[in-house]
Amino acid sequence: MSHQVPTYVILPFAIILAGIAILPVARPHFWDRNRNKALFSLLLATPVALWLYLAAPELFAHTAHEYVSFVSLLGSLFVVAGGIHLGGDLRATARVNTVILGIGAVLASILGTTGASMLLIRLLLRTNSERQHTKHIPFFFILLVSNVGGLLTPLGDPPLFLGYLRGVPFVWTLRLFPIWLMTVTYLLVLFYWLDKRAYARESLADKQRDEREVVPLTVEGRWNLLWLGLIMVSVFFESPAREATMLLAAAASYLFGEQTARRKNAFTFAPINEVAILFAGIFVTMAPALVLLEQKGPALGLVSPWQFFFVSGALSSVLDNAPTYLSFLTTAQSTAASLGLARSVVSVPASFLAAISAGAVLMGANTYIGNGPNFMVKSIAEGSGYRMPSFGRFALNAVIVLSPIYVATAFLVRLY
Repeated sequence: MSHQVPTYVILPFAIILAGIAILPVARPHFWDRNRNKALFSLLLATPVALWLYLAAPELFAHTAHEYVSFVSLLGSLFVVAGGIHLGGDLRATARVNTVILGIGAVLASILGTTGASMLLIRLLLRTNSERQHTKHIPFFFILLVSNVGGLLTPLGDPPLFLGYLRGVPFVWTLRLFPIWLMTVTYLLVLFYWLDKRAYARESLADKQRDEREVVPLTVEGRWNLLWLGLIMVSVFFESPAREATMLLAAAASYLFGEQTARRKNAFTFAPINEVAILFAGIFVTMAPALVLLEQKGPALGLVSPWQFFFVSGALSSVLDNAPTYLSFLTTAQSTAASLGLARSVVSVPASFLAAISAGAVLMGANTYIGNGPNFMVKSIAEGSGYRMPSFGRFALNAVIVLSPIYVATAFLVRLY
């Protein structure tokens, strides 16, 4: 996009972010219905979509394509993983919960944060359904499984996949293992300590009920693992074959797969519908904001890895982290060229790329809209009777919990 973006065009994006933060608290009955969310998104996105179509048709088409790719990936993983039922009701101890979160953090870099989240969230919620002090459990699940666990591979998190498509070698992200290990270990240890204290506060009756209702772990819907594998392979296809394959895999899983697993999962399309509705408004309204960032990026004065880490991460908290990653990748390329720095990967110093990658993935955990699976886990948890923090409360808690990791990562990225 060659011409300047007027500042007023980004106003709807600011309003939609404020609405997502405020309306669930101020007007909960209104916000509970997806129809009202759709109306809210439509009213704010329509004028921006018209402006994009008239003033920047290429950007309009690019935004629409990114949204379709985004929803195809998340939707197909949601549908297929929803057909795999991890049955059972395990003992809801801190040790068991920590093991589930640890497995999820590993699977996030293999199946993607969406696939791992949809596979494990219901088992974790069911396991802890007899307990009362559980509000921290889905919170840590979002941090570990829906976000930071996906740091190791392009399959793990959407921004890393976009980097792979832009030329970052597939195995390059394995170099982020020290940051991944530090973050996952820290969160698991902190969770274990908090959950052990919470479990001690449970009543004797709830603990006894939890022990009586233990059911061994079972797996149903194994054929969906093949469809899941097909989706993982399809990320290497060119568009539109990539999106078509994902959607076909999801349709085949839903229409022809056994329905027993879905019934036991209490599977509905409500969580993915909520994500699709809200992110339609977010993708459209944030497009001018991202262009403005690209235009003003070199003037931001970002010359150090720690600066790229904090600024890209902060914006990934309130913008979807995938397009934010690309914007700062472009900014880093311009900065490297202007400073005459050694450019080792896609014309970007490795330290800059590590900082942007870590910022996008780690700080995508700061809000419900930072990464696609966050909203889905929130919706599933609320549907299972768990109380989730408000948008602002979640963000505050995430920043407090992850601040030590941010400081440590800001030092580590300088070593790449």
